[in-house]
Amino acid sequence: MATVPLIEHANASPSVRAVYDDIKQLRRVDDVNNFWKALANSPRQLEQVWSEVKTVMQPGALDALTKELIYVAVSAANSCTYCVHSHTAAARAKGMTPEQHAELLAVIALASRTNGLANSLQVPVDPQYQAG
Repeated sequence: MATVPLIEHANASPSVRAVYDDIKQLRRVDDVNNFWKALANSPRQLEQVWSEVKTVMQPGALDALTKELIYVAVSAANSCTYCVHSHTAAARAKGMTPEQHAELLAVIALASRTNGLANSLQVPVDPQYQAG
């Protein structure tokens, strides 16, 4: 259960409706996700996050699918069930195959394990890996 009410389009302020309409138009969907409906409790934050999503997630040096795969990995690392589900769906929509998904999960599991070991052992960073 959400900790805030989910703001539906019909009950939204004009500024929230404008963001909702932009999301629906850009993503070609009939309704916005619950994430946006929760953020709408703070219209300023809704606008800021949506603006950042549009900027960061558009294809650039990294293609859209790669960005979604990274998003899934970070979401898994942060234990964000909502984001894992929504960005896995987005990755599939952008062409992620079942084989790519399986490899992604293997990489996430490996990174989680080796990160935990390196942190637990407090391994010092090798000089050649430090930015200089």
